Amino acid sequence: MDPPSAGSPYQPVIEALENHPQKKFYNVSKLGGTKYDTLPYSIRVLFESSVRNCDGFLVKETDAMNILDWKTKQNHVEVPFCPARVVLQDFTGIPAMVDFAAMREAVRNAGGDPVKVNPACPTDLTVDHSLQIDFSKWPETVLKNQEMEFGRNRERLQFFKWSSKVFKNISIIPPETGTAHQVNLEYLSKVVFEVKDLLYPDSVVGTDSHTTMVNGLGILGWGVGGIETEAVMLGMPLTLTLPEVVGCELTGTVSPFATSIDIVLSITKHLRQAEVAGKFVEFFGSGVSQLSVADRTTIANMCPEYGAILSFFPVDNVTLKHLKHTGLDKAKLEVMEAYLKAVKLFRNDESSSREPDYSQVVQVSLSSIIPYVSGPKRSQDRVAVNNMKSDFQACLNEKCGVKGFQIAAEKQEDTVPVQYEGNEYKLSHGCVVIAAVISCTNNCNPSVMLAAGLLAKKAVEAGLVVKPYIRTSLSPGSGMVTHYLSSSGVLPYLSKLGFEVVGYGCSTCVGNTAPLPEAIRNAIKQGDIVACGVLSGTKNFEGRLCDCVRANYLASPPLVVAYAIAGTVRIDFETEPLGIGFNGKSIYLRDIWPTRKELHTVEEEYVISSMFKELKEKMEKGNKRWNLLEAPESTLFPWDSKSTYIRCPSFFDKLAKEPVAPQPVENAHVLLYLGDSVTTDHISPAGSIARSSAAAKYLTSKGLTPREFNSYGARRGNDAVMTRGTFANIKLLNKFIGKPAPKTIHFPSGQTLDVFEAAELYQKEGIPVIILAGKKYGLGSSRDWAAKGPFLLGVKAVLAESFEKVHRSQLIGIGIAPLQFRPGENPSTLGLTGKEQFSILFPPELSPRMTLDVKTSTGKVFSVIALFENNMEITLYKYGGSLNFVARRFL
Repeated sequence: MDPPSAGSPYQPVIEALENHPQKKFYNVSKLGGTKYDTLPYSIRVLFESSVRNCDGFLVKETDAMNILDWKTKQNHVEVPFCPARVVLQDFTGIPAMVDFAAMREAVRNAGGDPVKVNPACPTDLTVDHSLQIDFSKWPETVLKNQEMEFGRNRERLQFFKWSSKVFKNISIIPPETGTAHQVNLEYLSKVVFEVKDLLYPDSVVGTDSHTTMVNGLGILGWGVGGIETEAVMLGMPLTLTLPEVVGCELTGTVSPFATSIDIVLSITKHLRQAEVAGKFVEFFGSGVSQLSVADRTTIANMCPEYGAILSFFPVDNVTLKHLKHTGLDKAKLEVMEAYLKAVKLFRNDESSSREPDYSQVVQVSLSSIIPYVSGPKRSQDRVAVNNMKSDFQACLNEKCGVKGFQIAAEKQEDTVPVQYEGNEYKLSHGCVVIAAVISCTNNCNPSVMLAAGLLAKKAVEAGLVVKPYIRTSLSPGSGMVTHYLSSSGVLPYLSKLGFEVVGYGCSTCVGNTAPLPEAIRNAIKQGDIVACGVLSGTKNFEGRLCDCVRANYLASPPLVVAYAIAGTVRIDFETEPLGIGFNGKSIYLRDIWPTRKELHTVEEEYVISSMFKELKEKMEKGNKRWNLLEAPESTLFPWDSKSTYIRCPSFFDKLAKEPVAPQPVENAHVLLYLGDSVTTDHISPAGSIARSSAAAKYLTSKGLTPREFNSYGARRGNDAVMTRGTFANIKLLNKFIGKPAPKTIHFPSGQTLDVFEAAELYQKEGIPVIILAGKKYGLGSSRDWAAKGPFLLGVKAVLAESFEKVHRSQLIGIGIAPLQFRPGENPSTLGLTGKEQFSILFPPELSPRMTLDVKTSTGKVFSVIALFENNMEITLYKYGGSLNFVARRFL
């Protein structure tokens, strides 16, 4: 947001940055004193934001002081947060921009100037987040899918193009650039913002749960719902309960054989067990500096897996080194470092530096993280690499089953001689005959692919080879992988060991392996040998790779290369050599395994710089199809009445300059009587449009065929489709119906109808509707249409036993009252059937969590709690929601 006006009470704490006098900043460290020094780094970011944005109205001095008193106020107060920017992806971006276009229309109709309607908070919208796959065979896949996407979504893209031309403070990232997460991390992230020479920390909210990955760069950010996001875009702060902060202390030294994947999954497991849901997590300790930025962002990206709001890695020397390799200007880096140190947002690697206070501390010893493989028949059967030899021996002894092969004890040491390419080899139980680094999820992390390449380089230089009968192959996930393996100089060494690039696509793990040499196959069958395949894939069922290969192990790419060199899985890497190198020297795995320092260096110099250079070139050149796409430049969007993608919604039809006293709900019918754990996907599905649904009937009436329906997600810019899609989930269980179906009863007529059709009848009859529900109403992703849809169906209130917190705030944000039954009460205990009519009286002056009386047509009276947590939420409700509240300033 823009720097505050001269009237801000904290203006006196603005200082010039040492050695950079033209740069200014709020010296929150000096302002906060010793209390500030004990705050977690993530809370310091919240404090700085409250000081900088303090205006006495939306952000008050008491808010800043509450954050400073975090130690005693955590979990007890709500505080505002004004992020530095917003990031949207296409599915959630389209309804946001349609709302802005509709807001311009409403402001014009109310006599205001529509040109004034623009985001107040810098906003980036990435169009390439979601891809519908039409072609799955290489090489036509990418180009054809992009062409289909562009054609199918031309109307939406033209609307985005119009938005990029007419709205200020918003940037549209065109198609074929990258996903929202990739672009956010690699291009949009600033770490430190600079506006009119004022420096402040980068922070972001986004409309996706994986927005959290930016915390790996020291940028505070998390995902929120579409309605909250739009309010932030318009200059409203987010409101959050001052969170607990769990300190995750990383100690010890990473095992040299543990890969990034091992580390990420192990830390994720620890945090899931620590029950960090709804809390901030912040990393500290001597082990943090051992993690690359790629490791950190992957851990931060896993937040949805362990339930934390975010996982924050403060900026340190590792971060600065990474930013240097991305091509960030040296002068900007110097200013960034100086500023972060001045406000104590820079994490010092020295052990003598004081760590912040935390709500609780979870310790993770990196030394305890060891590498695993999975097998020999199922991916869920994990085996520690240091136990591999003994575990395979146990598999030979066990009865045939999920792990066993039942090989008689006297035959377990049998060998079968075989002639191949003029040389004699001996095959035995555990011999490796297939080794494949394949196109799969393992390959997404550059460090593991580079580890395989560096290990191959050291192996070749030491004189190690792979036996020629072993079927080796390398199938990278993309051309970019081949590019950085080549530019880092390791690809020739992989080739020398037999790991040649065979193409891009699923290969070995789906059984697309070249046949084993006939002599090898015959020897395996002759000796009933339990031969092995080792691959970096996800599937390893018995016989999947080859009918004569019974044991198959999933392993990281460098371990695939190591086992190929060893030629057997019956090896203890600690005590037995991989092979004999030059001059008859025994070479152990530890001799050729690349260190994490080597990996980080190569990754930063060859991968990061290459990726960022390519992305920046894409951003500068733009997209040819996008550049040629025509779009209007009018102040108001020229709505097309025939459009099935973009339509002007009615949210702003009653735009008010002043708050309106809450209106009573009189003689409302129950639209739906729902049970526990109703998710936002039950309320507003995002997937395909069922052919028998109300939305399908609407699209068919517009001349579309089922093939052209696309999805609810793609049509979020059309309120007519989305309203008809509300409660259209086929798994919806309405107690009026008694079985899963998107149906309800229209009580005045007694008809069983689609939910939309019933709601439409109620609205024509002037009858308000409410929803009855059980516990945890609104679980799941924070989907804005899960609130917007019910609003357009005419829902005035939801009466539930409990609400998911984010969805509760979204209901208020659109103008629906969240009402909670008193503890121990629910429709059943109150003797409600849902067939009654309900009247709810709202007093002229509401107060947080006040009790309201509800009367039914049968004479029953009971009380509910109005779940407004603070006066600001009440104000938003009186204006008809947060968007109407903010939009009034344009009048």
